[in-house]
Amino acid sequence: MDYTTQMDAARKGIITREMECVAKKEYMDVETLRGLVAEGKVAIPANKLHTCLDVNGIGSMLKTKINVNLGTSRDWKDIDMEMEKVNDAVKMGAESIMDLSSFGDTRKFRRKLTAECPAIIGTVPIYDAVVYYHKALKEITSEEWLDIVEMHAKDGVDFMTIHVGINRRTAQRFKEAKRLTNIVSRGGSIIFAWMEMTGQENPFYEHFDRILEICQEYDVTLSLGDACRPGCLEDAGDISQIEELVTLGELTRRAWEKNVQVIIEGPGHMPLNQIEANMKIQQTICQGAPFYVLGPLVTDVAPGYDHITAAIGGAIAAASGAVFLCYVTPAEHLRLPDVNDVKEGIIASKIAAHAADIARAFPMRPTGTVR
Repeated sequence: MDYTTQMDAARKGIITREMECVAKKEYMDVETLRGLVAEGKVAIPANKLHTCLDVNGIGSMLKTKINVNLGTSRDWKDIDMEMEKVNDAVKMGAESIMDLSSFGDTRKFRRKLTAECPAIIGTVPIYDAVVYYHKALKEITSEEWLDIVEMHAKDGVDFMTIHVGINRRTAQRFKEAKRLTNIVSRGGSIIFAWMEMTGQENPFYEHFDRILEICQEYDVTLSLGDACRPGCLEDAGDISQIEELVTLGELTRRAWEKNVQVIIEGPGHMPLNQIEANMKIQQTICQGAPFYVLGPLVTDVAPGYDHITAAIGGAIAAASGAVFLCYVTPAEHLRLPDVNDVKEGIIASKIAAHAADIARAFPMRPTGTVR
């Protein structure tokens, strides 16, 4: 193989099998796609070890994709039930699955996913570290955090969310800003707590070059996590969110210099009238890297119906520049989602993505109704 990553291949003028597959799905000239991958405006998450992957591209000029979160936890340990959710998600057209497992034999489930599931597989290594090491958070070393990242890459995951933007500077800004809902990102709160306990720099930020080396070796796409995403409308677009976004923009450039593909995570909770501007700010600061949004939820007062509030925000976000929607289920803010919650979340997110693609005049073939 004469290249390390899809971006490296694109910059060398090499058209990979993965690019050909994506170009065919998207009704796009493969040379045009290669150019977008080379620029970082399209990511093709495709770990070299995920051999059953049905490849998809995420980014500019492509159809809006959706991601489904699931995984085991202390209150929900049934791997068979999680695999039922995975299979339903694939059948319903979800392009990506994120394994957020935080209890039990997480590696067994992760390896089962990359061995059997054709969807793009993403993970959050921070969650797994707390489970894997079986010790107090403050006792986890910087090297151990990095070892978990490498383990996930070796297990075949296609992209990893790394909360690298909350460095000591960003954390200090956050503490001074006095947010209403503080840090609502689970991964972000874990690494923030570790930094406060140890007095050390975020190890993912401090050793970012090592993470890039791991991503190069396995062709893992980096999802730069937003620890400071707003958890309520009051915090939307505040200094903490923007400070972190600026850091993510700087890290995007560093990743691209090493030919590592990047996706940027975004909000969160946000009023309707702020969404378009937020998408444009991200596109500018992060130089057109694909934007992955968690909603956005457009109101704080609809627990039990947040798949609807997220679909409203997601449709506007995707029509304004976001390219990857993380689904939200009716269980959001209330409980862990069951199989029916997952289906409802997927349906809402697929409708939002489709509505946005219509607004963007994306060329689509008939696909039938959402079921």
